[in-house]
Amino acid sequence: MIDFTKLIFAGLSLGSVYALIALGFVMVYKATGILNFAQGGLLMLGAYLAQYFINGLGTTFWIALPMAMLATGLVAAGLQRTIFDKLLTHPAFTVIMATWAVLIVLEQVPITLFGYDFLNMNDPFGLAMVSIASVQVFTIDLWTLAFAAGSVAVLAVFFFRTRMGLAMRATASDPEAAIAQGIEPRLVHATAWFVAGMLACLAGVMLGGGSRLVSPELSHVALRAIPAVILGGLSSPLGAVVGGILIGIAEVLTAAWAPTLAPWLGKNLHLVMPYFLLVGFLMFRPQGLFGQRQSGRV
Repeated sequence: MIDFTKLIFAGLSLGSVYALIALGFVMVYKATGILNFAQGGLLMLGAYLAQYFINGLGTTFWIALPMAMLATGLVAAGLQRTIFDKLLTHPAFTVIMATWAVLIVLEQVPITLFGYDFLNMNDPFGLAMVSIASVQVFTIDLWTLAFAAGSVAVLAVFFFRTRMGLAMRATASDPEAAIAQGIEPRLVHATAWFVAGMLACLAGVMLGGGSRLVSPELSHVALRAIPAVILGGLSSPLGAVVGGILIGIAEVLTAAWAPTLAPWLGKNLHLVMPYFLLVGFLMFRPQGLFGQRQSGRV
């Protein structure tokens, strides 16, 4: 029972990271209609920036984290204004390919600067553990849950209590009506990318902290968050959170049990489990958990 509880905590932690990434996907998609595959590159860039601020500049983790989030957010907003703002009228396939191209470029920037070495974040968590009801849990897992919950709360306040948040909701609901009300769509789009970049950085830092290392492989994690986005519904922030948690728990449980229960399936079944869940779920509810079924007349 204790082992199962530890697995659930680990799954919630990983799911929280997926939720942060998925929220970034949803933010950009709701505002611009773009499925932003460059999110993985922003995640990787943010993690490397945080470790550089800590190890290279000598700042503390608690100063390096907001600095890295701000820098990554500005990079994301800059990408939107210089590249994707000019592609909004292009076919969706063209824009998606552009996000893939930006992903590849973003992946190469940290590799060029820091090489392929796996780097220690030197965060305050390390291998520290705490006991919760006789269950030993890594401290970073609890902090990941706290950061994710805090991010969701801040986004809720942002969407429902700020002018920009209301403008983003209006733009997502009816772009033409929003423009008629004096809302500047370019500012809304840049803000969505900025927030998505900050969320990607936070997810990257949590993935590279604790007992783990910062490496070029971090960007691949964002691809495993895409099933969480689709499962929850592309335009649903709540769905992104729920989908991320479900995917994280399923992946951790598969990694723990599959080698014993089904060794013939290999040791890396957990890496593709999100996609198995995605395919199975789309067969019964293609619009996602919180998405709305779309219908049209022929």
